[in-house]
Amino acid sequence: MAAPRQAPDRRPFGRRFLTDPARLFQHNAWDNVEWSEEQEASARSKVQENSSQLLPQDKQEEYEVNAKRYWDDFYKIHENGFFKDRHWLFTEFPELAPNRNPSQNGDSVHEFSNKEESNNEGLGGCENGHCSLETRAENQLNLIKNTPKICTEELATQKYSELNQSDGDYPGSSASYRILEVGCGAGNTVFPILQTNNDPGLFVYCCDFSTTAVDLVQNNAEYDSSRCFVFVHDLCNDQSPFPMPDESLDVVILIFVLSAILPEKMQCIVNRLSRLLKPGGMILLRDYGRYDLAQLRFKKGQCLSDNFYVRGDGTRVYFFTQDELDDLFTTAGLEKIQNLVDRRLQVNRGKQMTMYRVWIQCKYRKPAAPQL
Repeated sequence: MAAPRQAPDRRPFGRRFLTDPARLFQHNAWDNVEWSEEQEASARSKVQENSSQLLPQDKQEEYEVNAKRYWDDFYKIHENGFFKDRHWLFTEFPELAPNRNPSQNGDSVHEFSNKEESNNEGLGGCENGHCSLETRAENQLNLIKNTPKICTEELATQKYSELNQSDGDYPGSSASYRILEVGCGAGNTVFPILQTNNDPGLFVYCCDFSTTAVDLVQNNAEYDSSRCFVFVHDLCNDQSPFPMPDESLDVVILIFVLSAILPEKMQCIVNRLSRLLKPGGMILLRDYGRYDLAQLRFKKGQCLSDNFYVRGDGTRVYFFTQDELDDLFTTAGLEKIQNLVDRRLQVNRGKQMTMYRVWIQCKYRKPAAPQL
């Protein structure tokens, strides 16, 4: 009897190069695509054009005040169907499952063999301004359609205060490896982590601004309260409590989350998150880069400020440079481990279309405690 075929280990980004233009439509995506000066100038011109007319200040304030409602509406409409589960994370961020065997989750590794690459031809499509790097999942999360268990911030504040009165008694206090995902959405990151990382000492926290998103995670059949704790959290409110103490986390992960926040508030948020890290702990980030396809597709009248836009559904997005992210993290006292631009050419083979994506991937570490 032949041994079962082992799925190949997925390559990190940057390994598939387009050296022969005739092969353009042979794959769904190509890595580290060099932009010509003309292409860069064209992108710059499009951004200048779509940012030449800013929204009035009163409209900008309305989007900030109602930000939670817009994200609640987003998840009410899409539930868990907008993004795929992100199994590619374990290749780009092995810190999420340090003891993982590369052949683990073989089917998932094969399915996501080129990261956000989809099995269908709709990859890179935009819906209401959301240029999704993952298309609608083939396998929907198995939601339990029962009464939502809404964990509001008011209840959370009282609950965390009570927990902190006990000596070291908080969710996950006995764990040896703690991960916090900020902006968990419907659970497309947290559930792959729980499925892939079998460390008995693992505990995963996840939070979101949207109570609807938190309900989707909490009501999922995969949710295990002995290994996970989901809660509503407003990152922009520095009085909003975390359920864990400072210097208790090994990893904080931000996947397309920081870009949704008002730029003036980003530094305060990074500072808060860095305080939660243990010495040697890391923040892992992946987010939109300057001149990404999504930025170039915005129309005049959707720009809030430089490189910050509002989508048709009221949610907002910022497009970063490497230097901007480096400044945010180093100002918070973190050390750079990785800060890379992923310039990717995505291809819709059915429609013979090309789409240029720009994402930034970062790892920043809290300095280890000095030896006495």
